Amino acid sequence: MNGYQDLLDSKYEKLLKRLRTLGKTVLAYSGGVDSTFLLYALKAAGVEFLVITAYSPSMPVEELNRAKEQIAQLYIAHRIIQSTEFEDEDYLANTIERCFYCKRKRWQMLSAIAKNEGYAHIVDGTNESDKQDYRPGIKANKIYNVISPLEELDINKDEIRLLSKLKGLSTWNRPSFSCLSTRIPYGERITVGDLKMIESAERLLRELGFNQLRVRKYATTAKIEVELTEISKVIEPNTRQRIVDGLKDVGFLYITLDIEGFQSGKLNRGLSVY
Repeated sequence: MNGYQDLLDSKYEKLLKRLRTLGKTVLAYSGGVDSTFLLYALKAAGVEFLVITAYSPSMPVEELNRAKEQIAQLYIAHRIIQSTEFEDEDYLANTIERCFYCKRKRWQMLSAIAKNEGYAHIVDGTNESDKQDYRPGIKANKIYNVISPLEELDINKDEIRLLSKLKGLSTWNRPSFSCLSTRIPYGERITVGDLKMIESAERLLRELGFNQLRVRKYATTAKIEVELTEISKVIEPNTRQRIVDGLKDVGFLYITLDIEGFQSGKLNRGLSVY
C-alpha cells in the first residue's frame, strides 16, 4: 500500500503543479466525482478560477441540485448557464457523434465567457479511464483548447475516487453518471419528453434504494440496468410491481430487466469507431 500511496501522492502533487501553470481558469463543473476532485485540487493549488455548470434537459434536476449543494459546502461562487445543445439539429438527430455536438455547444459558451472575463483556460474532469470508451466529445475539447489535467497526468477513475476519499470529499463513492441522452440508442431522435420519462424512471428506482443504475429507452420499452448484486431485489414481488406501475405511469408500455447488469457505455457496443 505504501508504494501505491506514494504513487497517488506523486500524481496529486504533479496535478497541483500543473494547475498552477494555467493562470485564471474556468472549471466546467458537473458535480460528479471527477469535476469535484478537480475543483478541490484547483482550490488547493491556489489558482483563481470560475466554476460553471451548463444545465440542460439532459441533466436531471437532482444532479443540478447536488452540484449546487457541493459548491455551497465549499463556499465557492457558482455560475449556472443554460446550455443550448437542444437548439442543434445535429445533436437531436442522435448520431454516434452526438456527444461531440453537445460539447461543441458548451465549449463555445464557456470560451466566450472566458474570453470576455479574462480567464486564460478552460479545464474539465476528463480522466485516463475515459479513453476506455467511445468519447467523441473529446474532439471538441481539442478544437476549443479545453485542458483535461487528469487525463494529461494519467490519473484514472479509481485513483480519483481514492484521492477524493483521502481528501475527505463526499463524492468519492458517488455512482458514475452520464447525461440522460446516453440512455437512448443512436439513431432514435432525442426529445425533451423522452428524457423526462427516463429521469422520472431513474428517480423512482433510486427512491426504491437502487444506487448504480440506468434506464435505457428503446422506443416504448424501458430496459433497466442495476448492479448484479441488486438484480434479485428488482424481481421481489412488491418491488417489481412498484417498478412496473411507476414506469408505466411515466409513459413506458413495456418494462424489461437487463440480466447482464449495469455497465456504463453499453450502447456503444458494436461501434467500429474506437
